[in-house]
Amino acid sequence: MKLIHITTEIKQFGNWDELPVDEKELLKKARLAAQKSYSPYSGFKVGAAVLLQNGEVITGNNQENAAYPSGLCAERTAIFWANSQYPDVPVTKIAITAFKNGETVSIPVAPCGACRQVMIETEARFKTPVKTILDSNGEIWVIEKASDLLPLFFNGKDLE
Repeated sequence: MKLIHITTEIKQFGNWDELPVDEKELLKKARLAAQKSYSPYSGFKVGAAVLLQNGEVITGNNQENAAYPSGLCAERTAIFWANSQYPDVPVTKIAITAFKNGETVSIPVAPCGACRQVMIETEARFKTPVKTILDSNGEIWVIEKASDLLPLFFNGKDLE
């Protein structure tokens, strides 16, 4: 037997003021997007803001449905819209935030598995890392590339 270790590096910022200005702005847009979430069932409002290589920022939020699997997460809403409107422009960063009971969550919320897979596909498509910024009312976590969030991801080579 061989033991394989997989690690992920996360930059942990103690507060908002430690972030670069452009990442603060991206988080502000994610927070605004979260407020527009349609989440009447869970009350869990998630917002995402995607920065494209051309400087455009696209936002998205979670859209719930009474049949839960029919909804869509904020991250995929933003990425799919960005890819539909700017099909040849790489995504370089995504900021993600969540609110519960009107307050920013107390610990950073990471994307679900499906969103991680889409983020990784986006990295592969454009051969560009997608820096991921996870927000909370305390710490902010920054991961340099989405593939670090899901190290054993499924990719096109698996279809060969």
